[in-house]
Amino acid sequence: MQTTIKTPISFSGTGLHSGLAATVVIRPASAHHGIWFSRSDVEVGDRLIPARWDAVNRSPLCTKIENSSGLQVSTVEHLMAALAGCGIHNALIEIDGPEVPILDGSAAPFVRGIMQRGVRMLTAPVFAFEVLKTVTITEGDATATIAPSDTLKIDFEIEFEDAAIGHQQKSLVMNNGSFARELCDSRTFCRQADVDAMQANGLALGGSAGENAIVFEGDKVLSPGGLRHADEPVRHKMLDALGDLALAGAPLIGHYTGIRAGHTMTNTLLRALFATPGAVRMVECDAAMTSRLPGYGLVMAEIPAVA
Repeated sequence: MQTTIKTPISFSGTGLHSGLAATVVIRPASAHHGIWFSRSDVEVGDRLIPARWDAVNRSPLCTKIENSSGLQVSTVEHLMAALAGCGIHNALIEIDGPEVPILDGSAAPFVRGIMQRGVRMLTAPVFAFEVLKTVTITEGDATATIAPSDTLKIDFEIEFEDAAIGHQQKSLVMNNGSFARELCDSRTFCRQADVDAMQANGLALGGSAGENAIVFEGDKVLSPGGLRHADEPVRHKMLDALGDLALAGAPLIGHYTGIRAGHTMTNTLLRALFATPGAVRMVECDAAMTSRLPGYGLVMAEIPAVA
């Protein structure tokens, strides 16, 4: 059955890129509502923005969605990953600013908050997008692929010159609570040179090493406390991928592979998937299919204590 959150929950903080304070309130929604954002700070005009692939205003630094009136919400990927990873199909997300708070740089605070409120089952079947054909896009040395599978799988590979990151690769089947256990506490990361460049251009104003991002320089991890996982960067890339794939508009059943891919490439892949005749179809999930979706059967004990 479809799900929503039992009672509203709020999160407050500053945006990583804008430095602006905002409060996000996740509210329950009815069956077939889907995930929508509402800009509560806007008094006139259309305040609603669909959390959907065709509403993405593609940006390399984060995932930004925009409605037909030009109203935007940026950095939605961690919250979208949390909703998908907790198996939430319907929610209204009110936000009083243009950017979702970065919190600790991961999805763990969102996951813990959602699970503390609890998940409510709705009397409606779950529909999902089943991938039927392999679709691949390539940009330089980066590749993103979605292929048929009986459940959502994510493979990711990254390579950075900084020795503290280097080459990392990880594969996960995204069911049975694996997102909460393996990925949700992995934080966004960057190099010190990137921080300097962004701040020089008025970006990353809400970022702070050790609080909401991991900062690397060469073979050093500059963030106090070090890493939560030895391969935390690739885990965070997988977290981002789940959040970006959640913008399909329904659970996605397929095998995603990202090699040096980012937000823009994953959205371009979704656009290519839905534009390719016969590549994807919507199916009503039976009990077996539903049990293989992300978030099914998740319990609080599986959420990392750092949240």
